[in-house]
Amino acid sequence: MAKLYESDHTKFMRELFEQNPQLAEDQKEARAIWWDKNLDRDERKRFKESAVPQKAYVYFGK
Repeated sequence: MAKLYESDHTKFMRELFEQNPQLAEDQKEARAIWWDKNLDRDERKRFKESAVPQKAYVYFGK
């Protein structure tokens, strides 16, 4: 059977996780800090309603 191709990036990541098994848990903790959040619908609604419209291209002055 022919050997399947494995990219350099895949090899690097596999070896990195083999050498540092705690990285998987660290990755889960970091994700929980930034992404896995419960959204407060009322707060989100207030945030959207309070947004100030922005001009199409803001880099030019008046």
